[in-house]
Formats: sequence, C-alpha cells, structure tokens
Amino acid sequence: MKVNGIIAEYNPFHNGHKYHLEESARITGADYSIVVISGNFIQRGDPALVDKHTRTEMALKNGADLVLELPTVYSASSAEYFAMGAVSLLDKLGVVTHLCFGSECGDTAMLQQIAYILREEPEEYVRELKAGLKQGLSYPSARNQALIHYLPALAGNRKILSSPNNILAIAYIKALMNLDSRLIPVAVTRLGSDYHDPSLYSQYCSALAIRQALADGRGLASVARYMPDSVSELLEQKLVLGRGIFSNDFSSALYYKLLSEKEFGFDKYLDVSTDLSNRICNRLSEYKNFDDFCDLLKTKELTYTRISRCLLHILLNLTKEDMAVCSELEHTPYARILGFRRDAEPLLGIIREQASIPLVTKLADAEKVLPTDTYLMLKQDLQISQLYYGVAAGLAGQQPINEYSIPIIIV
Repeated sequence: MKVNGIIAEYNPFHNGHKYHLEESARITGADYSIVVISGNFIQRGDPALVDKHTRTEMALKNGADLVLELPTVYSASSAEYFAMGAVSLLDKLGVVTHLCFGSECGDTAMLQQIAYILREEPEEYVRELKAGLKQGLSYPSARNQALIHYLPALAGNRKILSSPNNILAIAYIKALMNLDSRLIPVAVTRLGSDYHDPSLYSQYCSALAIRQALADGRGLASVARYMPDSVSELLEQKLVLGRGIFSNDFSSALYYKLLSEKEFGFDKYLDVSTDLSNRICNRLSEYKNFDDFCDLLKTKELTYTRISRCLLHILLNLTKEDMAVCSELEHTPYARILGFRRDAEPLLGIIREQASIPLVTKLADAEKVLPTDTYLMLKQDLQISQLYYGVAAGLAGQQPINEYSIPIIIV
C-alpha cells in the first residue's frame, strides 16, 4: 500500500492545492493521502482565515483521505520546528510511504543535496560561511554564498535558495534525515503565482492573493474562480464578516498581554530574544494594532514575519520551555484526527495497528489515552483554539464555540 503524506495550511484551499493533491497521487500511485494541517494559527504568525475544521472539510472534499492537526507549538514556529513536528507526525503513523511537497524548482535531487550540506556542514562549506559573515553579510546571504561555492550547480538558479516553498522543502528533507525516516521525498512543481504574489492573475494564484482580496473587502465573488466550488460554498457559510479572521482582530488581546507583562520582559517566550523583548517594552506606548506593531518593530535583521511569529508566541503563551520539551521528544507525541473520508476507514484501522503514537479521536477520552505530559500539550492547544473561537464569535456577535462539541468531519 502506498500512502502520501502532505503538510499544508490550506489558508484557504485553492486550485493549486487541489492540483498538488492530484499530482502527488499521480506521481506516486498512492492509495491514500494523509494531510497534516496547521490548526487555527499558522506558520507566518497569523490566525487562519477560517477555522481548522472548515479547512479540513475543504481538503476532504478535494482529494485528502485523512486530516490530522499539527499542534500549535509546531504550526506557529520557524520552518525547522514546523517541519520536524509535521514530518515526525507522519513518520510515526507507520503507514506513510511518500512525503509530497510543493516546490518552485520541483527538483527533489537538488533539494536533497542542499539539505544534506546544511545538515552535515562540511568543512569547506563552513569555511565559506564564516568568510561571508566576516565580510558583513547577513547569515542567510552568507549561507547562500557558501552553498553556491560548495555546490556550483546552484549558481544558475539562485532562486532555489530564496523561494519559500523550496525553503520549506529543504526543511522537510532535513527532518527526514534527522529522523532516519524511510519516507520517500517527492517534490511537486508549484504552478502559477509565487507564494508571496498578492495578484489575482493566474488560475493558480497564491493563498495570500485570496486573503488580501478578502481583507480589502472585494468579497468572495472576486476570488471564487481560484478555488474549487466546494471551497467557495464552505467559505460563503463560514467567513466571519464576509472576510475571515486576521491578525488585527487580536490587537486588543495582544495589547493587554504585552501591557500586563511589560515589567517582566518577554524573553521567556519562543523565539523572543532579549533585544526584541527590550524593543517591545520600549515601543509599547506607540502600539496601535497587531500589524502596525510588527511594522514598528521590524529591522534589517528581524523580518515582519519573524516579529509577527514572536508576538503570536507571546499572545498564545508559547514558551522556550514548551519547545524544549518538544525537542526532547524529537517527535509530535500524538495524532489528533480532524476528519476523514468514509471510504478511508480501512486506512484508519491500519494506522491504529501500526502507529507508534496514540490517536486522538474523541477529546473527551483524550486524558485516558494520552500520557500526562502529552495531554497537557493537547490542553494547551485547546485553550489556544478557544481564543480563536472567542475572537471569531465576538466579531460575528455570537456565542463562542466549545471545541469539545465539534465532531470529527466525515465526508
């Protein structure tokens, strides 16, 4: 049996995602596709446009057979931790044969070579890296220069080292190597717009372009053709205020959190350095909203996305200690099922037999099936989700959803 593993956010699901699912299955001849998705907060440091259960349904109606949730401590982290959390989850299921990921270059062999160099750090590569840093180059620039020196074939395609999907692909492959995993990496060439392209000119536009159109008030009709009909129908039902959820919707919650902890500093939180903590404290009096504060804090060394992710870690109480626990485990310690297709039930049976981590199907039973430390991670994730549901409900003038009342999505 061949089973594809896919890591995604589907924020929201669009034509490019559907192509990726279909092309992955075609290339590998897979019998099933398992998708690990971010929960209600994503890797860029943002809330998801719509909740994880809605995005699960989108995936199941368009090619996925089983959808699992990546805990927030991984899903809202840097590429390295994001990749390790998601790849280890797929690896521990015991049934996944291929890891299929989107890539601008589509060259699996080249991505593997780069991942190997970055993981093993050969002497010549390290020497060139140090030389670049002494020249005053930023770490990413020095690293890329050293890679090109060590692997001259990169000189003709420098974009491989700066394209976002390629960067994640390299992180996935490094995670496979670190886990000594048997999963076979498969790069699927990305079609259409670049990941960061905000324009709506291609049938395969970016998720960013769709989110931007909705944020600008252009409405669902302006982006419906860039996604499957089933996704448009779901968004019509689920989009809060017709636009979805964005970072600025959490501005008041973040401001209160920053204000209440200012005297203690913020360097206990994941990815927050002492310098950034001091910068937050010194400029808090200029706070307007989440997005503006990210702009205010960013520097040449600290990108907007890095700042946004750090602020999200503070808001969600994600600490360096939390990640230290995860690093000690070296894998995601449970698999929470968000949804599955009825005709994939045989797959679930095989996973129950072969997985080396517990499956969570009913939240009410989780405390019984999970070790204490693992259950505390799940509880933290549920609390984080309740913040999301609370903000969404406040915007819609409704009562917050209790996640314990949300059933598994079955299509």
